[in-house]
Amino acid sequence: MSLRRQLDALMPGWERWYPSVFDAARDLGLIRARVCPPSQLLLSNRHAGITSEAIEAFRKKWQVEYDPLVDGPQEEEPAAPPPKPARRRR
Repeated sequence: MSLRRQLDALMPGWERWYPSVFDAARDLGLIRARVCPPSQLLLSNRHAGITSEAIEAFRKKWQVEYDPLVDGPQEEEPAAPPPKPARRRR
């Protein structure tokens, strides 16, 4: 059930008293903030658990030995030719 529908079920007409869905949901106890240590404020740290779960699900589904998100592709791509030097006008 969406947050808006939960609010409508709890308190019909909530839009008259609250400027946003989140303010109403916070006051009615549907959502609340969690306190976390500063080290978890970086997205890379916060989503490390989700990333590892996704990698594990990939391994189980495809039964692979390597980690495509860490090890990269198996085949090497050919290197691009170096750029040609610019010609000078005389």
